[in-house]
Amino acid sequence: MKIEEVFAYLCVSDAKAAIAFYGNAFGATEKFRLTEPGGRVGHAEMAFGPMTVMLSDEYPEYGIRSASAIGATPVSIHLHVDNADRMIEQALKAGATLEREAQDAFYGERSGVVRDPFGHRWLIGHAIEEVTTEEMQRRYTALMTSG
Repeated sequence: MKIEEVFAYLCVSDAKAAIAFYGNAFGATEKFRLTEPGGRVGHAEMAFGPMTVMLSDEYPEYGIRSASAIGATPVSIHLHVDNADRMIEQALKAGATLEREAQDAFYGERSGVVRDPFGHRWLIGHAIEEVTTEEMQRRYTALMTSG
């Protein structure tokens, strides 16, 4: 058996607002949504370039709770873009909160972190140099043993 694809599937406190936010913040486009008669979004798909992110409203009756409802998220979603600084600025203007300004990192990427209004954490970066895994480990070890 082989894996064909992997999708991030986000539970949010307000799917309609999240769809609008992801469009404004990241340029994502809505592919489709399934909405209950009462208005709750059971499933939506957003195109982030060629990739798909799925999302839904909360379904606490099934144990499906949003990051904002539980007050934390153990997951960061990494967006690899052509200009991290510009994408971070766009996300902030759309309503994201800055967690870490963009900076050059030992692994050859310039990246920063924002949190969306729904509690999800986005690591946004772009490549600044090619780094072998051996060099990356050397830099990481140096970073972890300094100071």
